[in-house]
Amino acid sequence: MNKDVLLAKQESVNEIVSKAKESQALIVAEYRGLTVAQIQELRRALRAENASMNVYKNSLVERAADELNYQDLKQVLSGPNAVFFSTEINTGAKVLVKYAKRFGDNLTIKGGIFEGKFVDANGVKEISKMPGREGLISMLLSCLQAPVRQFACTVKAVADAK
Repeated sequence: MNKDVLLAKQESVNEIVSKAKESQALIVAEYRGLTVAQIQELRRALRAENASMNVYKNSLVERAADELNYQDLKQVLSGPNAVFFSTEINTGAKVLVKYAKRFGDNLTIKGGIFEGKFVDANGVKEISKMPGREGLISMLLSCLQAPVRQFACTVKAVADAK
């Protein structure tokens, strides 16, 4: 093979590896039948959530999976696939599941890697149902605030009774 072609392929593999290392989630989905307008709409929605969609040859994704030691990812690499990278663990999954429902069979989630572990399509759907980072922080703060609030209400009730 031509050295330039090999170098370009290695650069693509390095790009996939670096994006996967920077991301908490990597999802593979088949996009057969999506129009250009639908793909643009999906990419805009992903960009708003700090996620991205890229299309790579399956063989290049397999090489990157070997480098990252994601052997389970290879089982979903058949057909025309798009790879979705997300900096937050569930934001990309939420957008992808929403659009998969909207576009029907034209966008099929196959599986992904979340924090280094392989998850099938059903697992991706379950992860998309989890609250986001802000939701988890607000839940934690409300749990921390509840005892103090109850104590303040009790003290106020005693003061009002006297």
